[in-house]
Amino acid sequence: MDFLSLAIPDVVLVTPRVHRDERGFFLERYRQEAFAAAGLPTTFVQDNHSRSRKGVLRGLHFQRGAFAQGKLVGVTRGEVLDVAVDLRPGSTTFGRWVSAILNDENLRMLWVPRGFAHGFVTRSEEADVVYKTDAPYVPEADAGVRWDDPTLAIDWLLEDLPQGAPRLSTRDANLPELDVVMTEAGRRHDEEGRT
Repeated sequence: MDFLSLAIPDVVLVTPRVHRDERGFFLERYRQEAFAAAGLPTTFVQDNHSRSRKGVLRGLHFQRGAFAQGKLVGVTRGEVLDVAVDLRPGSTTFGRWVSAILNDENLRMLWVPRGFAHGFVTRSEEADVVYKTDAPYVPEADAGVRWDDPTLAIDWLLEDLPQGAPRLSTRDANLPELDVVMTEAGRRHDEEGRT
């Protein structure tokens, strides 16, 4: 496997070695010693799988505080633009984002560390996204940032998608902008400090 740090160095693009022949292909999606040597987590506690139609955007999602999750994201069918946004207070790259095209041809994966919001938009007719997490899903810690927050200015490559894209869930369409999320996080931190 090859591990490439992106413009935000803690986000890592993982490219497996794919063995192809007339029958199809074989690859290792995860190998403990390779991940350890690259400085990435080697313990995962949950596997998730979603299927989305063209133009569907899911995100930007994260879990708050002690319940934060790191995610190893890949695509087994179709193609998505995968996005990670740095939400770590005090980080020199706070509020910046990186993206990568993940599909069933390049078979790359994106490591999205804890402290990042994550989302993707489907570019193919359908896409199956699979990801491992290093912490379990906790509904009470679930949070998100609005996909089109102007302070983030994420380029979702929507010009390549059908009219009406992106298609959002009601929840995702109503997520707050980053400044609201951070104000709420600061207030929650202050309240926890007083108890």
